[in-house]
Amino acid sequence: MIEGLDYIGVGVGAVIVNDEGLLFLAKRGHAARNERERWEFPGGGVQFGETLVEAIKREIFEEYGMEIEVKELLGVFDHILPEEKEHWIAITYLASHLTGNAKIHEPEKCEAIGWFSIEDLPQPLSKITELNFHTLLANQLCKSNADAG
Repeated sequence: MIEGLDYIGVGVGAVIVNDEGLLFLAKRGHAARNERERWEFPGGGVQFGETLVEAIKREIFEEYGMEIEVKELLGVFDHILPEEKEHWIAITYLASHLTGNAKIHEPEKCEAIGWFSIEDLPQPLSKITELNFHTLLANQLCKSNADAG
């Protein structure tokens, strides 16, 4: 049985911000499970017995050699890909970069990485990253309005 195909999978992701306020994104490679050639806020699957926060920290370290600090939950999302017959529940966190220079450790799954301003994200984005991005912008707008009021 295959996670995401034969049963609903659980994935975690992180919107990682560095000291300059730039966001880390990765471009999915030719051997990625789905949404190849699309840019994403990175993440991966949750292993049995692992907490969600442990999972995202492990995934980021294994795939990019970076340590992150998880700050807060951005949201829980349905990540449904009808054309690929996949269904995931995706939990996304806001995180900050702590240490490590980003480097691709799995080149078959990831073909490019970079730090981008919120106004200049690369395209095309994965479906889950689009959802994450719109939620991030909505949260920022709400916080701005609350601060102004």
